[in-house]
Amino acid sequence: MDDIAVNERNADPCTSRGCLWQKYSDGKIYVPYVIANHYSSRELEIIKRGLDSFSQSTCIRFFPRNNERDYISIESRSGCYSYVGRQGNSQTVSLARNGCLYHSTVQHELLHALGFNHEQTRNDRDNHIQVIWENIRDDMKYNFNKINTLNQGTPYDYSSVMQYERYAFSKNGRPTMVPIPNNNAALGTSTQMSQNDIIRINRLYQCCE
Repeated sequence: MDDIAVNERNADPCTSRGCLWQKYSDGKIYVPYVIANHYSSRELEIIKRGLDSFSQSTCIRFFPRNNERDYISIESRSGCYSYVGRQGNSQTVSLARNGCLYHSTVQHELLHALGFNHEQTRNDRDNHIQVIWENIRDDMKYNFNKINTLNQGTPYDYSSVMQYERYAFSKNGRPTMVPIPNNNAALGTSTQMSQNDIIRINRLYQCCE
């Protein structure tokens, strides 16, 4: 299960301060990365597929770091997590070998690094989902706090790769959130970025859509 790195829990840095990666003269956003050497060749394929997927529909270009100061460091730590937005210097994106190496998870954590929060933290989420606080693990409730998000003029999206599934961080096997008004709508089942995810990237970074 995904988590946000600790120092970004309670604020959306893309609304409170600069967090974006630099745009170059050709209009593209180049984000350097390094990948730790403990992944297998198959695991590397999954990670690189996720990195490369952004170039197909956005102006984001992840590339192997040379000597750039700011970069993401992809490592197998404890769980799947990332800081939100550009931090400066090296910033960890954790993709644990046990449980995080799925295309949607790689995209999800990279979207955090680009500046995006979870869908269920949107400031308009109460119109679209009901959070059931009593079912959430106490140490994970911060993942459901509303944030003054920049929604880029897009609707709430149950199919966003940033949307948790309905049992996320449950302490008792019961749902931690349900969609409203249709409680049976699919929630957090996406296997890749949705069209709204792509639109948000292109609007936040002022790509040519």
